[in-house]
Order: sequence, then C-alpha cells, then structure tokens
Amino acid sequence: MSLKIDPKQIISLSPINSLNPENVRELLSKITALAFEPGFYIFKMGDTEKNHVYVLEGEIELVKDKKVVKLIKAGTPEALQPISPGFPRAFSARAKGSAVVTKIDGDMLDIMLTWDQTGSYMVDTMEDDDETDWMSRILQTPAFHRIPAANIQAIFLRMESVKYSPGDKVIEQDQEGDYFYIIEKGRCLVTRATPANPNGVKLATLSVGDSFGEEALISDSTRNATVTMLSAGHLMRLKKEDFNSLLNEPLLNWVSYEEGKKLVDGGGVWLDVRLPDEHKAVKIKGSINIPLIFLRMKASSLDKNQKYVLYCDTGRRSSAASFLLNEKEIESFVLTDGIDSAAAEDLAS
Repeated sequence: MSLKIDPKQIISLSPINSLNPENVRELLSKITALAFEPGFYIFKMGDTEKNHVYVLEGEIELVKDKKVVKLIKAGTPEALQPISPGFPRAFSARAKGSAVVTKIDGDMLDIMLTWDQTGSYMVDTMEDDDETDWMSRILQTPAFHRIPAANIQAIFLRMESVKYSPGDKVIEQDQEGDYFYIIEKGRCLVTRATPANPNGVKLATLSVGDSFGEEALISDSTRNATVTMLSAGHLMRLKKEDFNSLLNEPLLNWVSYEEGKKLVDGGGVWLDVRLPDEHKAVKIKGSINIPLIFLRMKASSLDKNQKYVLYCDTGRRSSAASFLLNEKEIESFVLTDGIDSAAAEDLAS
C-alpha cells in the first residue's frame, strides 16, 4: 500500500540531503512510501534491483542465514542511510513490526548527484508540469542513445544556455551545422522547404527535453530543416567540435574489477568519488575518498605520476570525475559497474 510522503523526512536522508532544491523537488514527485506488515520482506539477499531503501517508520531487521544480524529503527542516525547498500544484496530486509519504507531508483538518484556535482545544469524556473520531467526526457532522446554513456557528463559540462524569443530561427535549412541543441524551456516548430512548398512544410513540434541538430554534425552536412521558436524559451547548445569529439573519441578508460586491482597492485590508487556518508557505509579497502563535487578544487593535490582507479555506484559520477582529471592530465581509469563489481572480501564498512 502506498502512503503520502513527508518531504521533510525525505530531504534528511543521505545522499538526498546533498541535492539542490530543484532536483529534490523532481525526486519527491517520483517516490512514494510503502507500508509492510510484520514479517514481510522488503527485499531478499541476492536481489539485484538497484533501489535505495530507507525506513521511515517502524523497525527493519537485516537477516542472513535465518539470523537477525542488525536492527534498523526509524528516526535513528542509521536510518538516514540506505538499508544494506550494495548489489547484489548482502542481507534480507524484513519488517519487525508494522513498518513504512521508501524505495528510490538508484540510477535516477545517481544521475541527479552527478549533474549536481558537476555543476552542469541548473533550472531557474519551472512554470508547468511539462517542465518538471526534463531530466528523464533528455536521457531518453534518440540523439543521446548515439552518444557513449561515459561522455554524457562531459557534454553537459561544455553546454551553454541561450535565451530565445517567439519567432526566432534557431537553425535554418541549408546552413552549415554549428551546434547541437536541447530544449530546456519552450516549444519549437520544425519545417522543411520543398520546391512545391517553398514556405516550408511542418514536420514536428518540439518541447522540453527534445533535442535537434545532431544529424548535420554527425554527417558533416548542411541543415535539412528550419527550427523556429513558437514561444519564449531557453535552449542548451553544444559546439560542433565538442559534440563530435565526445561522440567519436571516447575519453575514458573503462576497466573491470580485476583489471583495476592489477593497476592498484602495481602502485595505483583506488579513488572513491561518492559522498563521505556513502564511502563510510561501504568502500573498497584502501581507497581514498574525494567526492566529485570537490574534485575540481582538490585535483591539484593528486600526483600526476600516479594512476587512479575511480569508482562510484554505477560509473556515472566516476566517468564525470575521470573527464575532469583527464583535462588536468591526470591518468585515470573508471571501474565498470562501480563498487558493486568489487569482490565482497575486498569491501569494508
């Protein structure tokens, strides 16, 4: 059974408490509270579904080999952390009495944390419901499916925001391609002129989260249509050279856990770019922790002669971190699938 969420309770949870207000509002619109009867399991040992689970009311037992190994009570400092982080689950979670929990999609939260901590995107105003789901819509655009996932964070770092008025032509048919665009706010009309219709045939109407302009950049050809603003709006744009270099020349070195271990055994360093609370809850033994949000400031303290193997939950934050380090000529590698790929015996809490 789903219950009403108390926003004040959610924003105190880690690492949600580090998100900017816009992303917190986005997150709150997507989650619910779930009630469990005594003895019911929230998840079982070995589960791989990447949800962060928090206890909001009651008590949760962590069970392994039919034994209760830990009790987590709502309202305690321990309840501010996800229950049994890491996948596959190392324990089963069971309601001791009646309990209420919330489950938050791990990928969605990790994307929000990455974008927050790279400082790549801020939404100043949101005037209607169509604009509240911009993050999800951008990630689902066909153009982004062509871009290596590891480069998405770097692309947002290089984007710039441009304001337009109704009637402005963003791109014009037959002109050289110069930018790739994503609509942050507003609506656009796509038209194409033909010999029979020189004033243009309507092809599509685009709205928040839609993207355009990539075809000319990828094919190195002229624009095949005109895009005109139907309303006032904000567009994010990326230069052609940045788009093509990030599309065609992946910047990151991905490594498996075994490959990462060999690098570390050879003198490299594990670098955890998650938040301190996440690092404290579970980490790879011997790793150092510099959260992504602080990496720009602290990168100068890293040894340029050292190799760093970066990890987070999924690879998103660590890929953004690797991009930042690569720009500073610090050799880095990204752990594929993040900390969940590490051997259990190599983890510590």
